[in-house]
Amino acid sequence: MVETSSLVRSFEFTLIVDGAERLSSGVEDVLFAAGCDDATISFRFGRLSLVFSRTANSLREAVLSAIRAVNGTRCGLRVLRVDECGLVTQSDISRKMSRSRQLVHQYMTGVRGPGGFPPPAYHMSNSAALWYWSEVALWLWTNNLIERDEYENAHEIALVNRVLEFEHQRQTEPDVTRQIMESVCIVNT
Repeated sequence: MVETSSLVRSFEFTLIVDGAERLSSGVEDVLFAAGCDDATISFRFGRLSLVFSRTANSLREAVLSAIRAVNGTRCGLRVLRVDECGLVTQSDISRKMSRSRQLVHQYMTGVRGPGGFPPPAYHMSNSAALWYWSEVALWLWTNNLIERDEYENAHEIALVNRVLEFEHQRQTEPDVTRQIMESVCIVNT
């Protein structure tokens, strides 16, 4: 039997938080009392930024517990997103894999590997494209090119950010959100 404490690791991530106009000792005290004593708090570009070093069994557990702590402050603070861009370039992919851009290009074009590399999510121009990291990570893991936890972390952070973004839009523009959900046949929950 594996001891639970042996699975606990430290995870570093950043949460972007809305609801404070400036950094004050009052905001710091509220966050500290809520259990964010493992975060470095700063105010950048009009938003709170909390850089966590949190121990947990998984990145998902660490991130969700931090989000619950911030959102549970009841003083108007809301997590907007985990500060990790879900879009990657070919260079980003090669860096995350610790492989050359040329090899990544060969995977993308099917010259090497099993084929079926995910298509780009966005085309910035004819020569620059962006991929969803979670889709690329799934392909890499499926083809034994990254570890399972790297894929799971990419997938879960992407999902967390999508849920947080949806909730933010729903709170900001409830009528428009509801109309769009109804228009695309999604039942409002």
